[in-house]
Amino acid sequence: MRFAAVSDIHGNLPALEAVIADIATRGIGTVVNLGDCLSGPLWPLETAQRLMALGWPTLAGNHERQLLTQSVAEMGITDAGTFPQLTPAVCDWIRGLPPSLAYGPDILLCHGTPASDHRYWLHRGRRGAMREATLREIETDAADVALTLCGHTHLPRAVSLADGRIVANPGSVGLPAYEDDLPSYHVVEIGTPHARYLVAERVAGRWTIELVATAYDFERSARKAERAGRPSWAHALRTGRVMPGGEGGTGKGR
Repeated sequence: MRFAAVSDIHGNLPALEAVIADIATRGIGTVVNLGDCLSGPLWPLETAQRLMALGWPTLAGNHERQLLTQSVAEMGITDAGTFPQLTPAVCDWIRGLPPSLAYGPDILLCHGTPASDHRYWLHRGRRGAMREATLREIETDAADVALTLCGHTHLPRAVSLADGRIVANPGSVGLPAYEDDLPSYHVVEIGTPHARYLVAERVAGRWTIELVATAYDFERSARKAERAGRPSWAHALRTGRVMPGGEGGTGKGR
């Protein structure tokens, strides 16, 4: 069995199209999507329409939940700018997305952790940076399946636990850096503008994970962010870094 996993597209349609093309060159026909598909100042509606047409198994991330459960006044700047662009058909599609999915007998898909769509799992937030979670921290949330895939942090990582279970995060297709002020201020940075995904393959009964970085026309996306009045997004898309002295806690979450 061999399939690809994407996550955290955040409305970045050029990045998504590049990932779709790269997956196709590998002859992979099955793709799963771990959520946070639309929120951002880029192409939320067009991204939704593309994903709806593709029909991939897709999860609701925390941003999908927020778009449907919060008023615009309650939303952060990112969701508040996204929601008015969505059609009733897109909102209906979002309502039908599950928060997690048993994908076969030994695979679990989730956005944050199996129990939470907004909790970091393979990394931990800290002021000014992120650190890799320890094996003990990861095991606390691990499900009793051979392979669990998660997203949310935008940071790619694959971890093998002592008993052979694997937990992996493909990283973000569409946003390689952000800052957030919940639960406390922290910065997430990959350091390059590439779109990220992973390939999972079962060989001789064991899963292997390949973390993939794909080049795309990030300048097109950065210019779109600038036209939308989001210079911090433009900087993140170009550099994979948070803009010094930027908007302050408004990278993706608020």
